[in-house]
This record gives sequence, C-alpha cells and structure tokens, in this order.
Amino acid sequence: MLNEQRIILLQKILSKAGLKLPKYELINTALTHPSYVFEKGPQVGNHNQRLEFLGDAVVGLIVGDYLYQKFPEKSEGELTKMRAVIVCESSLAKAANRLGIGQYLLMGKGEKIGGGAQRPSNLADAWEALVGALYIELGIDAIRDIILKYLNPEIEKVSCGNYGDYKTQFQEFIQKQPDSIIEYQIISESGPDHEKEFIAGIFQGGKLISQGNGRTKKEAEQNAAHQALIKMGEIGE
Repeated sequence: MLNEQRIILLQKILSKAGLKLPKYELINTALTHPSYVFEKGPQVGNHNQRLEFLGDAVVGLIVGDYLYQKFPEKSEGELTKMRAVIVCESSLAKAANRLGIGQYLLMGKGEKIGGGAQRPSNLADAWEALVGALYIELGIDAIRDIILKYLNPEIEKVSCGNYGDYKTQFQEFIQKQPDSIIEYQIISESGPDHEKEFIAGIFQGGKLISQGNGRTKKEAEQNAAHQALIKMGEIGE
C-alpha cells in the first residue's frame, strides 16, 4: 500500500507535467528500481522493468510519428537515425532530469549510495517506465504532447541536422589532424546480463579524451564520440 507521504511526492512530480491521476500505484511502480524490490522483498510491490518495456515502445511510436509527419522529405534511413538520437539513453536521461525523476526513485541502499539516482541508465529506464504507466492510465493522445515537450531539446537538435553516426563524424574530424590515432576501449561494465551498462572511453596517445555510457558497447562508444565532438566544439551540447 502507498502511504500518504509517498502519494504526495508522486502528486508533486505529476503536477510538474500538468497531470493529475485518481490513483498512483502504477506511477509508484514506474519509479521503483529493481534493487528496491530485491532488497525489501516482493511485499513492497513490483519494480519498473515491465513498464519500461512498454514505455520504450510508446516513446518510439510517438517520436517516430512526429518525425514522419514533420519531415516528409526525409528517407526511412534518415528518420531512423533521427529517432535513434532522440530516444537513446542519454537523451531519455536528460528528459528524466528535466522532470526531476531522480529524487523520486525508490532504490536499494547500495544503488542509492552508489549514485543510482543520477545514473543515466536508471533515469532513462524510469522515464520509459513512467511513460508506460501514463500510457496505461491516460492513453496515448493524452501524453503525446508531454513526451514531445520533455524531449524537445533533442528534437530541435536533430531538426537542425545534429544527428547520425557520431563515431564516423569524430573519425572524419580526427583525420584532419596529422598523426592522430584514437582507440576505443570499454572502461567498465556493470549490472546483470539483462540490464548491462557499459562505459566506453576514447584514448588518444594513451590519454583518455572522452567517455560515454550505454546499454550496449556500441551505444557507449557512440556516446563517447558524441562527447568528444562536443568537447572539441564540432557540435553543440
């Protein structure tokens, strides 16, 4: 059962998005990290992974529909690249931060102490789970504008052409510098097999110049290249 204090907190986060619900069980589940249930036991309810699965599909549909309608001149390949940038882990984590999701997450002690409330993978997962819960409670039409609003900075970036294969872009940039050799390395990986998080680094002359994280090694490398391009002033943040 939800206590009154928790309900007030959940009402607070929804009010930021201009929403109000008659019940909050699903929203609470969306903001419950698996570590909390594993630590406290099943009596505290469910964690957010099933809702994350649903929310991932809903976000992809809303963003895909928007891009399809907005850019009739774009090819399927271009639209796919644009959507991938908007719905990647780092973008979804930024959307979660705009809503302040981290401070409302229920987590196990170890995860919390380890900075879990700021970890991009946790924030992105919780954002998708929240979308899944709101989709069930309100329907897709009621949440379409909210999703697009919180992802708007990323949508604006791809609208200006800031999207695509960051590794290729960075490779093209670095090749302009004579004798510049870069190397990608996976610095660390954590989490169970079904919820891996990788941190990739880009090294130049043995020196770490940027790093990025992701749910796959490929995504982590792309995010590392993205950060390198930002650092070198090739693209905006």
